[in-house]
Amino acid sequence: MKVLAKWLAAGLVGAAAMTGAASAADKLFVYVSPDALGVNAFLKMGQTGIEAAGEKYGADVETYESRTAAERLENVNAAVNEGADIVVLLGFEFNDIIREVAPTAPDIQFLMIDQCIDDRPENVHCAVFREYEASYLMGVAAAMMTETGKVGVVGALDIPFLHRYTDGYAQGVKSVKPDASVDIRWVGGESPFADPVRAKEQAVAMNAAGADLIFTATAGGDFGVFEAAKEKDFKAFSVDVNQCPNAPGHIVDMTLKHVDTAMVQAIGEILEGGKQLTVSLGLKEGGMSAMALEEDNIAGSGCLIADHPEVAAKMREVAASIEDGSLKLEDPMFAK
Repeated sequence: MKVLAKWLAAGLVGAAAMTGAASAADKLFVYVSPDALGVNAFLKMGQTGIEAAGEKYGADVETYESRTAAERLENVNAAVNEGADIVVLLGFEFNDIIREVAPTAPDIQFLMIDQCIDDRPENVHCAVFREYEASYLMGVAAAMMTETGKVGVVGALDIPFLHRYTDGYAQGVKSVKPDASVDIRWVGGESPFADPVRAKEQAVAMNAAGADLIFTATAGGDFGVFEAAKEKDFKAFSVDVNQCPNAPGHIVDMTLKHVDTAMVQAIGEILEGGKQLTVSLGLKEGGMSAMALEEDNIAGSGCLIADHPEVAAKMREVAASIEDGSLKLEDPMFAK
């Protein structure tokens, strides 16, 4: 049985929290989160995914929670020292760490979720998402529901990756209502992914300029946008998980990112001997979705889309066109 006591005693696992199955399985999968799980439903999906993978493939599983940049590196090193077979890392925060650690542990497989790096070693694999497909659906819904002809989107930081949300949304809006105005703004600042105050300010300014439906892709800033939606009485869209209970009556729908699905699929392919894998997941593969597409869950979701069956039907129609290839979308991350 693989245990972590010696690494805890040696101080190799910062302030990490570990959970996992205590059994004598032949394999060990370790999930390292970029931040503490807390109430972060997105990071919790990583834990759900590693546990599902462990059950499916007969492995012990452990989750190492990080709270600082230093702990991320410590936790990855601890997973290596513990003899993990596969180490799963969620988020761009591990890009530099993987470049440093992976070449020193060629017998361990590393799976990056939601990111990838150039010139990666053979033992580094990636599971990425086509977020823009689901963002496009949010734009379709916004265009159908706007009363002002003006909608908006707040992104955390003006980087290529986040254009998958902002530009995908704008393209969806224009596909339905070419004359609609799409206001795109960024949180920026020192903590663009954890600044609800600045995110709220951007949303309030957009609404004052006429935007009545605002898409938020600001991570920790989303709650600031939800607060603005409640105070100013506009409607919002969100990302990753169902946020509708956080602002009842104000959130229409959200892009759903099934990290757990991606993790199980990618780990399976790694175990089959895949080299330097890149798994891309969109609507077709079930990696991305929207509440409008989750027909078994929409009624109890608390999302406004449940009250707009005609909009949901249109979103499903467009999603089917994306899935079968009749509607081809370009990845805004690589747009010139």
